[in-house]
Amino acid sequence: MLPLLLALLGCAHPVHQAGLASWYGKELAGRPTASGEPFRPSLRTAAHPTLPFGTVVKVTRTDTGRHVRVVINDRGPYAKGRIIDLAQRAARKLDMIDAGVAKVEVRVVGCKRRYGKCPD
Repeated sequence: MLPLLLALLGCAHPVHQAGLASWYGKELAGRPTASGEPFRPSLRTAAHPTLPFGTVVKVTRTDTGRHVRVVINDRGPYAKGRIIDLAQRAARKLDMIDAGVAKVEVRVVGCKRRYGKCPD
């Protein structure tokens, strides 16, 4: 089912990625994201370099097993070696606020219909 979902979303991306996550917060609140929505650090959203907007991913911190689901609504991160940039609320759920970065696994688990790229 998941490979079909990825194909329908137009994703040529792996279902699974591993690498570093970072986070961004209040300093960017209200600024437009790449999807056009204003950034709200209190939502469970994230930036990914290539996944379609509206893609829902499960982000798991590999050292603790803590996880959170986020919706991709922005582009980034732009720092070398990082695979996803989380809104502050998602980073708090992973308990990575103080560290700033954490090793994570990212898995595509679905999509949000309001972005218009979900299969029927």
